[in-house]
Amino acid sequence: MQALINAGGKGSRMGKCGVEKPMQVIGDKPTVQRVVEAISTSSNIDRLIVSVSDNTPETERFLNSIGVETIRTSGESFMDDLHDAFRAMDGDYVLTCPSDLPLLTTDVVDLFIEYFQPGTMESAIAVVDEETVVRTGITPSYTREYNGRQWVLSGLCIMNRPTTLAGAYLKEYLFETDWVELSVNVNTLDELELARSYFNTTPDIPFNHNRMQSD
Repeated sequence: MQALINAGGKGSRMGKCGVEKPMQVIGDKPTVQRVVEAISTSSNIDRLIVSVSDNTPETERFLNSIGVETIRTSGESFMDDLHDAFRAMDGDYVLTCPSDLPLLTTDVVDLFIEYFQPGTMESAIAVVDEETVVRTGITPSYTREYNGRQWVLSGLCIMNRPTTLAGAYLKEYLFETDWVELSVNVNTLDELELARSYFNTTPDIPFNHNRMQSD
């Protein structure tokens, strides 16, 4: 399976802090590098591309310097960037992930891919129980109700590439977890400091292999 990391957005919620959001350092590495390493080391991924834009020139230079394949997109919107990148990719299914998920691990990536059933599922998104996210110190800006619970979208997805490019509807399956690795999206300065605190106090983030999914 091919993978796409989205790193071309404007990062407006971070404010004018002088550093592109994907290049914010967490635990001695830029956020985008942490996500690249988590995904690229999965044995299920055979190609990884990072989308960049005029919004993130430093990110593009850094990724090129460490040998990561990039693609230039417009940076105007998530869907525009997604379509730009998907047109340059191959295969029916693509794993997509934002560049601001620094606690992501290869274990999480592998378990998500193992859950996905190509041919049966058109798309899947990893979600986190709202209570787990709140316990990290984050107040979710959006939740989705499912099976009587509230879920937070992590941004980690698998999508049918041809169907997405055709603009057709994709039925979503929810990969339900209570994993902290998917709980911290770094969109604000407060969330940046929260993510840094995990690496300051917990060098090895504990991973709970027990999914909440009831298939």
